[in-house]
Amino acid sequence: MAAPAPFNLDDYKKRMDGALTALAHEFSGLRTGRASPALLDPITVEAYGAVSPLNQVASVTVPEARMISVQVWDKAVVSAVDKAIRASNLGLNPIIDGQSLRIPIPPLTGERRTELSKVAGKYSEQQRIAVRNIRRDAMEHLKKLEKDHAISEDEHKRLGVEVQKATDDHIKKIDDMLRRKEEEITQV
Repeated sequence: MAAPAPFNLDDYKKRMDGALTALAHEFSGLRTGRASPALLDPITVEAYGAVSPLNQVASVTVPEARMISVQVWDKAVVSAVDKAIRASNLGLNPIIDGQSLRIPIPPLTGERRTELSKVAGKYSEQQRIAVRNIRRDAMEHLKKLEKDHAISEDEHKRLGVEVQKATDDHIKKIDDMLRRKEEEITQV
């Protein structure tokens, strides 16, 4: 039977950082009433017989606070881009202007703000769970190392405290990100 791998706290911290990165990406797709190119990141377009991300068939810019401009590179794909944006459930209605689409960002209603806050909370909870699962993996690794006499009980406890501290730090960062996103959503 092979000996367990040595314990490296930095590996677990990197995995926890990945949860923060994933949350930041999910938050970038939540509409806050201000135009952002990231709002269209999840959109895929059926073009040339394949499904491609929007940014592979067009360039996305924000010429003003409540307007997104999508410059489609191939005129034959304009209607597919329009269809994909309308079908995205983002509540956006593009206006076709030759090879570009102008997408006005309507102001958020109170009901929609509440809904977006709930979605942000759900995304945050998913990442908190991911961080806690990483902590569980680290603790199981430590337990196995102690059982195999690779580390002492004291070393297990010391490293366990460090794992918990890293977990608490990452959960706090997630909570801070959620608080900032909720403030952004509720700003009128």
